[in-house]
Amino acid sequence: MFPARLRPYDPDQPDSTGLIAPAVPVIIICGVALLALVTSEGLAWLPLLAVGPALAAAHCGPHGVIRIGVLAVVVGALLGAQGDESVRTQAILLATPAAVALASCGASALRRRRERVLAAVRSVAEAAQNALLTPVPARVGQFQVAVRYSAAAAEARVGGDLYALLPTPHGVRLIVGDVRGKGLPAVSTAALVLGVFREAAYDEPNLLDVVARIERSLSRNLAPDDFVTAVVAGYPSEGRMEIVNCGHAPPLLVGETGIIAIEPTRPAPPLGLASLGGELPSLQVVPFAEGDQLLLYTDGVIEARDRGREYFPLLERVPRHICDEPSRTLASLHDELLSHVGGRLHDDAALLLLRKPVLGAVRRVVDVPSA
Repeated sequence: MFPARLRPYDPDQPDSTGLIAPAVPVIIICGVALLALVTSEGLAWLPLLAVGPALAAAHCGPHGVIRIGVLAVVVGALLGAQGDESVRTQAILLATPAAVALASCGASALRRRRERVLAAVRSVAEAAQNALLTPVPARVGQFQVAVRYSAAAAEARVGGDLYALLPTPHGVRLIVGDVRGKGLPAVSTAALVLGVFREAAYDEPNLLDVVARIERSLSRNLAPDDFVTAVVAGYPSEGRMEIVNCGHAPPLLVGETGIIAIEPTRPAPPLGLASLGGELPSLQVVPFAEGDQLLLYTDGVIEARDRGREYFPLLERVPRHICDEPSRTLASLHDELLSHVGGRLHDDAALLLLRKPVLGAVRRVVDVPSA
């Protein structure tokens, strides 16, 4: 399940506030007119009519700003005609809303232009995301799958977290990783890792060889202080899951006995740092039966903090949301994560949940109607 696509933004189409916002400048102009009528210093309020077109520039197009400006000048002229001031004085008082209206018209045109540029950038970002993190279907091979991804750069929708899951001649294989840093360099590194993984996952029978190919590619292309933490997993045969952890957060295995964090038996350095020494990546084999689920995630999930600087307790929260539908599980878990941080994440966060359905349960559901 892929995160929701960005709806193309059209600056010429009103949003949910588009019906209310244009009325605010009109209300302000009417309020100023009322003040001018009920107070003894009526004409002293006329410069405040400029607030109307100034506010209109934030929501309306140039034509809308001109209309609000004309309304402000006409109202000011009508109020000025009831006073004893000279024509020169009235003209000076009306010059303020007129000048502000013209300046606001230019500001509105500039705002519209920038909104169109931003809409184009968002469209490119969406295309880049779809090319980098290809949509994962709800079912891959014999597994149910769900993915939730949130980039810290919310406007860009792309970041340094990566994931991929694909069926291969050697079974279903997947990767979840986190690139050091943010921005375009992190996106470029993520693209490199995913490209090598998708090729190696098909070619290499051994999962450790897949990891070795990624390591060799990163050693040639990364700066000395850059690296990628990752978990690479595969399901080569019935009832067993292979896991290679390279400096990443431990996956969570959800089974009949509860939830277990699969800590690496021999901690290995992140990808890209093998030349500095340390343990080589090791292959762990864990049982994976029908009904079991495997949750992989990035640091942005477990390092998300609330206002009290408390980390998100993922291991404690998963049991509240786990169910037989991975998409529903991740949706509720992701909602609680956003609630924990107050609505916006400050780091990229990815969640991938893999579940092996209980075939016996499916058969019973199918057999009931016929019986």
